[in-house]
This record gives sequence, C-alpha cells and structure tokens, in this order.
Amino acid sequence: MVNRIITISREFRSGGRTIGRKVAEKLGIPCYDAELIQKIAEESGYTADYIKEESEYAPGGWLSTVFTDRTMGLTNQDKLWSIQCRVIEELAQKGPCVIVGRCADYILRGKADCLNVFIHASMEKRAERIVNEYGERKERPEQRLKDKDKRRTAYHRFYTDMKWGHAQNYHVCLDSGELGIGRCVELISQLY
Repeated sequence: MVNRIITISREFRSGGRTIGRKVAEKLGIPCYDAELIQKIAEESGYTADYIKEESEYAPGGWLSTVFTDRTMGLTNQDKLWSIQCRVIEELAQKGPCVIVGRCADYILRGKADCLNVFIHASMEKRAERIVNEYGERKERPEQRLKDKDKRRTAYHRFYTDMKWGHAQNYHVCLDSGELGIGRCVELISQLY
C-alpha cells in the first residue's frame, strides 16, 4: 500500500475531529470519521448510534464474566472490531486520507505509510470547549471528559495492548489547547 494516511487519535473534546477534517480539506483528501461509523454500521447491522457510543467499550469487566462466556463466541465489541479493521484497511487502500479514531494507527501499522498523530489538551481547555462549542452544562464537564477518556483508554489497551496517548506510540503529539486548532492543522499538513 503506497497511500499516505494520517491517523488522528485524540482525547475527548480536544478538537481532534475538527483538526482531522480541516487537515483533509487543506490537503484535498477524504476524512473518515462519521463516514467510518456509517460504513461499520452498514456492514455490522448495528445502528450508527450504537457504533458511535457502545463500540468504544472494551469487552471484559465483571459483568462480562456473568453474561458472556468468551469461549462460546465473540462479543458484539469483538465483532465490531473485526469489521472496523477490515473497513479501515479498505479505506486506506482506496487512497490517501485522514482517519479519525477507531485505533486506525494500530490497525494500519505495517500496512500503510502513516503519520500517526495524537491530539490532547488540558482538562481546563477541554472543559471550556465542551461547554462553549457543544453547549453542554457547565456543571462538572470534567467528569464526562474523564469517563470518555477512561473508556477510550480501556478499549485501546484491550484491542492493541498499547498505552493510548503514550507519546512513543505516535509520530506527533500536539496540545490543541495551547497551539490552537489552526496551528495544529498547519503543523500536520506540513508534515504530510
């Protein structure tokens, strides 16, 4: 595969999705985020809302030992992971693109020429963004941020056995809270 792919992993509400879209627009290549979720939904039979919300949960925990016998078959998350891997590989084969989230950095390692980026920001900047950009309540946005990041961490660790957000797993880590969305877009575009 000779296509150049940018993968963007990100902390919740750090602006990674926006950065990915703007980079793709600037470079004139497709960005797969909601489209990726839609494609996984079509292939899996689950709704896009289910894919968006539930697929980031890692199988496991005490409830899975009560309700799921892993020796009897795959969990819904395992099935979605398999479909997600196939869809991401197919999209990367189609041409240069930006892929936001979904462990694309891991899925494409050794299979594509990737620039793997991690976007982060301080809790304060992300809390400000969640209230100002997305209109969420001002009461305790930090807890929602922590919960979502915890889910992403567990999901990433379960399927990749890598530490999510650990600088050594990415080519570039950018603090969108300090640099701003526009500067992050410029830097990633220049590195492409």
